[in-house]
Amino acid sequence: MNGPDARENKGEEDVRPWRVAGVSYLNTRPLVYGFRFHPVHRQMVLTEDYPSRIAKQLINDEVDVGLIPIAIIPELPEAYVISNYCIGAEGPVASVCIFSDVPITEIRQLYLDYQSRSSVRLSRLLLERYWQLQPEFIAAEPGFEDRIQGHTAAVVIGDRALKLRHRHAYIYDLAEAWIQYSGLPFVFAAWIANKPLPEAFIRAFDEATSMGLQPGHLDAVIAAHPFPDFDVRTYFTQHISYSLTANKRKGMLRFLQEIHSTTPVHFLTDTVSV
Repeated sequence: MNGPDARENKGEEDVRPWRVAGVSYLNTRPLVYGFRFHPVHRQMVLTEDYPSRIAKQLINDEVDVGLIPIAIIPELPEAYVISNYCIGAEGPVASVCIFSDVPITEIRQLYLDYQSRSSVRLSRLLLERYWQLQPEFIAAEPGFEDRIQGHTAAVVIGDRALKLRHRHAYIYDLAEAWIQYSGLPFVFAAWIANKPLPEAFIRAFDEATSMGLQPGHLDAVIAAHPFPDFDVRTYFTQHISYSLTANKRKGMLRFLQEIHSTTPVHFLTDTVSV
C-alpha cells in the first residue's frame, strides 16, 4: 500500500500521534506486546476496548487505526489493512461459539453478543446458509450469558467464551463451521486504518505487531497472562492463527462478498474491491 502522509502540510497536526485502538481480550496480547518496546510507540497513542466499540470509534474517525471486526468494513469508505497479523483461525478458534443446552436444530432463541460485529454477522450467515435454521435473534446486553438454558442459546466471544466451555452440553465453534462452509480460514479482526497512513509508520507498526509472536517474546506474553479457564499456550498456538496469510485474505474477502460489501480493501501490497 502506497499511502501518502495524511498529516503532511498540516502544521501542528504533524506532531499529533496516531490514535490506535486495540482489543482488551486475551487473544490480542501477542499483537499489542510489541507496542511497549518498539520505537513506534512514540508515534501513537494506544487505547483498548471491546471490538464493537472500537469499530464505532473507527467509523466515527475517533481513532485512526483499530483492531476491528472485519464485518464493519462495509461501513467504511475504504479500508486500509496495515499489518500482516490479525485475529484469525484455521480450525476451531475456541472463543467464538454458540453455547447451548440442546442441539442446534432445537434452538429457538439466540442471544447475539453485543461485543462483536463479525461474530454476529458470521453466526447469522452460517445459521441461514450452512445450518439452514431460523431461530429468533435477540440483541444481547451485559449478563446475557446467564440466560443460556432450555431452547435459548447464545453467541459468546472472547475471554467469556473460554470460561463457558465446561458449562453447556453443546458448543458450536463458528470458525470451524465457517471453514466447513467455505473451505477457507476466517479472519475475525484485522488492524485497519480509515485513511492512508505514512509507509514508514506502517512498516514500524507491522514490526511491532509481530514481536509478541516471536518464540522468546511469546513465552513472556503467556507468563504475564495466566488464565485458569483455558491453557493460554494452546490457545495462542493451536486456536488463534495470527498471520494474515494469502489464504486468510481469501477467506476475509469471501466473507465480505457474502455480506455484500463494496468497500475497497487495501492490503499492504495490493488493493482489492469486493
